[in-house]
Amino acid sequence: MSETRDLPMRYEGEDYEPELPEVSERSRTVALILGCLGGFLGFHRFYVGRIASGVAQALTLGGIGMWWLYDMVVILAGEFRDADELPLRNWNVAEGATGSAAGLTKVNQQQLREVIEQMDRVQHQLGELAERMDFAERMLTQQRNAGRLTDGSR
Repeated sequence: MSETRDLPMRYEGEDYEPELPEVSERSRTVALILGCLGGFLGFHRFYVGRIASGVAQALTLGGIGMWWLYDMVVILAGEFRDADELPLRNWNVAEGATGSAAGLTKVNQQQLREVIEQMDRVQHQLGELAERMDFAERMLTQQRNAGRLTDGSR
């Protein structure tokens, strides 16, 4: 009947810890500053551990500026990756370098749990609303069909 019934439900008392995507321990701010100051020499690439491409960028002077400009846009977008292919998403190293729920403070974990509980309630209410709308649609269809049968019999 409704799509919400196909989603997994969380049970009361279940210790739920969401899986957050892994991000690099390196700071996006530091990479951006190094990129601005010496990006044409590949400083930001050396910082994230991409030594070979850093040397190539230094030898080509940042791909005559094009490679450097591309890197700056990618760093600002949060999609620049380190040597382990993890994206630099944190502006500050202290924001949670591990990229897991363990990096969250107790207050943030509590807020996250509250948001998840609210989302569960909204999901439940939407399921009930979908069932009520389905019931109302069936009732209207029955009344419409009953009216046609009585009009046709006269």
